Amino acid sequence: MRLLKAKGETYKAVDDVDLGPNSNEFYLRANVKAPRMAGFLVKVFVWFLEIPIFGSIMLYFLKSNNLIHKLVTFAELQESPLYVPLHSYEGKEEEKEVICVEYGASPSEQVGQASGCLQSILEAPKYSFSRWTILDYSRAYNSKLITPRKVIDRFLSAVHRSSTSSMQMSFFINFDAEDMLRQATMSTNRYEQGEALSVLDGVPIAIKDEIDCMPYPTTGGTKWMHKVRGCKDDAECVRRLRSCGAILVGKTNMHELGAGTSGINPHHGTTRNPYNVARIAGGSSSGSAAVVAAGLCPAALGVDGGGSVRMPAALCGVVGFKPSFGRISHSGILPLNWTVGMVGILAATVEDALLVYAAITSPKSSDQSETAQAKLCFPLLKSPKLIPNIKLAKYGEWFNDCSDDIRVCCSQALAKLYNSYGWKTIEVTVPEIEVMRLAHYVTIGSECNNSIARELEKLNKEELGWDARVALSVYGSFSSQEYLNAQRIRNRQLQIHKRIFSKADVIVTPTTGVTAYTIQKDARETGELDYINGVYPDPGPCWSAALVRYQIAGNFLGLPAVTIPVGYDMSGLPIGLQFIGKPWNESLLIHIAFAMQALCISEYKRPEVFFDLLGK
Repeated sequence: MRLLKAKGETYKAVDDVDLGPNSNEFYLRANVKAPRMAGFLVKVFVWFLEIPIFGSIMLYFLKSNNLIHKLVTFAELQESPLYVPLHSYEGKEEEKEVICVEYGASPSEQVGQASGCLQSILEAPKYSFSRWTILDYSRAYNSKLITPRKVIDRFLSAVHRSSTSSMQMSFFINFDAEDMLRQATMSTNRYEQGEALSVLDGVPIAIKDEIDCMPYPTTGGTKWMHKVRGCKDDAECVRRLRSCGAILVGKTNMHELGAGTSGINPHHGTTRNPYNVARIAGGSSSGSAAVVAAGLCPAALGVDGGGSVRMPAALCGVVGFKPSFGRISHSGILPLNWTVGMVGILAATVEDALLVYAAITSPKSSDQSETAQAKLCFPLLKSPKLIPNIKLAKYGEWFNDCSDDIRVCCSQALAKLYNSYGWKTIEVTVPEIEVMRLAHYVTIGSECNNSIARELEKLNKEELGWDARVALSVYGSFSSQEYLNAQRIRNRQLQIHKRIFSKADVIVTPTTGVTAYTIQKDARETGELDYINGVYPDPGPCWSAALVRYQIAGNFLGLPAVTIPVGYDMSGLPIGLQFIGKPWNESLLIHIAFAMQALCISEYKRPEVFFDLLGK
């Protein structure tokens, strides 16, 4: 293929890149040149792609046409590679309105400290619609209005109803009623004895099937993963939740191997969006987002490798929070993307996300180096007005590269922040966004392929979904040169973002470029081909990769990020606004998200599919 070598982009020195509002840096819109494929068409494509020589030629032109060769493979960069986005903790700025956790505190002690940061029940306002929160469950149990055993009885009934032929929500890959009832009975006994372990005791929390949780196998959304990798213990994050008394209610559905954005899974069913069951829930943490949106759990765990927590959270109208890389232990997580994937939280409210975050994180994670011992602090969420003078960085062309409904809704949300709190939006330029997206794709694809290459050699390809076979063919085509250049781009983008954060507290964007799209019939059995993540089903230059457009920096650069529901489109589908924060600055990010939520929560709408587990 050297005869066909494309001319690569030559990137100027980072210090010479103008990040100001009037920069002449060109905003390159994603233009994915790969048509939507499903059904018989994707099968034919796979057959050709897996022919040794012919397939290599197809992959070469596919990567070339989608600018990977120009912007990544043959690019000329001055930066050295950065392989792991683990940030050193500088601690120069004193955090405001927080409490800091001492090293050695147990998960339940940390949850207790976090719950002390929240509004009291007398101060909490009531709304026309709101989901039950973790504190609602705790109060109901303590006041003996209901027991954890009764809640799980209702939960099991709801899951069975959601699985009927008339609904087919496909929330879970695996759940064990007997195990849940055992946990619920133990929790009920603790409440009767006045010995609840924490406010999480008895609260149902679901776990994405990419995270080890006993007694379940971990499938990663496949038919085969659990056969070659047994689950022998809880992941560290699950172990910490269990020690707080949370009832772990099963393994949620996900896009196969996390290799897509729709949540359409040919093996375990397509998770449907509770706001419109004809629409996708998003991926890859589709089931975790949907169970929270539908009221089955106030919180669930996901894994975010390329927006896989924040994207489905936004599409399903819930909170999605991804902490800094290294903040939460990766022990017990499928090693599909170890430098971009991070455990994240999907929750009914920001307060719920904080409580789960308090349970699963520690002041010194085993994944942190000695130079990255970040202080763990929880924000005081007594009032959204506690922190003045917040500066929000916004890149106009990027921000507006979305549907009109999303652009208008998110712009109105920023206006609310200014009018209510005086928080200012400053215009900046975030250059080379499409370059970063492609470099991230090379990285996540290379890591996924490397982590399961040995198993793939022995695997009967018939056990893989057709769309996953396409993704793995592309992943296996990436060269060492492409991977190294992708890591140079990572270093470059990190320097760019540091400069932006010297002027602003957070970067603000819509969470997705489009709302949830319709599930096509031909995709249910084969999956849906969305080469380079998130192709909109009615493709065009401005819609390509619309679902992942805003989320890559959080993963590729290891930055904390959160999405908050801020409204709905003309069809009643949820819209999310995203805040991207500085490394280790989760407390400020959570406070900003809480302040945004306070301005929007009164207008939240009940989804089509909703289960009231605490109602009379």
